[in-house]
Amino acid sequence: MVGTTIEFFDFYIYATAAVFVFPKLFFPSGNQTASLLASFAVFGVAFVARPVGSILFGHFGDRIGRKATLVGSLLTMGIATFLIGCLPTYAAIGYAAPVVLALLRFCQGVGLGGEWSGAALLATETAEEGKRGWAAMWPQLGAPFGFLLANGVYLALMLGMDFNKNESPLDHAFYQWGWRIPFLASAIMVIIGLYVRLRLAETPVFQAVVDAGEKAKTPLATAMRTAWRPMVLGTFIMLATYTLFYLMTAWASSYGTKKSTAEQVTNLGIAPTTFIKMQLIAVLFFAVCIPVSGLLADRLGRKPVLIAVTVAIIIFGISFSLFIGPDVADQTRMLWFLIVGMTLMGLTFGPMSAVLPELFATNIRYTGSGISYNMASILGAAVAPFIATALASSHGVGAVGVYLAVAAAITLVALILAPETRDIELTEI
Repeated sequence: MVGTTIEFFDFYIYATAAVFVFPKLFFPSGNQTASLLASFAVFGVAFVARPVGSILFGHFGDRIGRKATLVGSLLTMGIATFLIGCLPTYAAIGYAAPVVLALLRFCQGVGLGGEWSGAALLATETAEEGKRGWAAMWPQLGAPFGFLLANGVYLALMLGMDFNKNESPLDHAFYQWGWRIPFLASAIMVIIGLYVRLRLAETPVFQAVVDAGEKAKTPLATAMRTAWRPMVLGTFIMLATYTLFYLMTAWASSYGTKKSTAEQVTNLGIAPTTFIKMQLIAVLFFAVCIPVSGLLADRLGRKPVLIAVTVAIIIFGISFSLFIGPDVADQTRMLWFLIVGMTLMGLTFGPMSAVLPELFATNIRYTGSGISYNMASILGAAVAPFIATALASSHGVGAVGVYLAVAAAITLVALILAPETRDIELTEI
């Protein structure tokens, strides 16, 4: 949990900066929407990189072990994040600034791509019998905790420096140096994370594979040959989760804080500090629902819980216009919109770190679960803010909800086709 919190903190401070900072400092343009779309495009680069990270770290995780690989993923993410905080802007070095930013964002994606599987496997492969869902939900808490830390730090900076995205000039102290503080401070958190991870022991399930001499020589090739169907199912099982989260965070931030114009009258123009407060409230519901869903997944089974939540996500998507349509655009409705979305996010995200690893054999579990999880990041998270911004601009917010509903419907089909994995014994596969 400590490690995933640090990794997600590093990842989310970029997401916040992609809305409030990077469009002006790294992607200047005469068109506000074009700058935002360019920033979101680089934001999505990390999700393209995540399957690369899952393959790279998955190979070593299945060959060397979970512990050493987790240390490597943490260092990759931490170094890239720190360097973003040191990066000159477009005004200083021209087009080299967004190019290097994209490269470092790619490295962030590689690090997080290797992180999740290792953390999930560490939990599931050491869990007590009948309590894998509960044990596996602890790394999942790193997502809301990292988000709370990332946005809490930015909120404190914005309030302390009297910053407003819609009004503050480019020579404001926040634009000059304030935004860099979370990126640079992440180095301290990485040191703490390394201390924790170096004290970990290897999982008994993986150690049994080592003792039996059954490690896969080429985990990726073995996974592609023997477990392509679970990888496809796992990818689409995660699709709705990714799409929902990045609509509730990256896209909602841009939509809620952007000023209305003659061409676009559906945006709310909420002050960034106010909107971050609203998100922090909503993320508390995300955090609370993760352990709830972990318990339910152990007691009722993985499939019943996830199928019910996915149906609820479809209904939520269809009802977007009731929350934040042009006729009901106010801060209270936006807050409830975020709370409902984040509640559903917690309920669908909690069991995932048990479900995906349970689909794969031990000697390819790191690789298989990682590829599934991170391929879904391309199909869901990488494009979600970009597609949603374009849809809201051209067809209104209702179209964004339909987009979420379609993604959830695909997930629903994958869940129906997938096996129930609650009672599978990991040491037997």
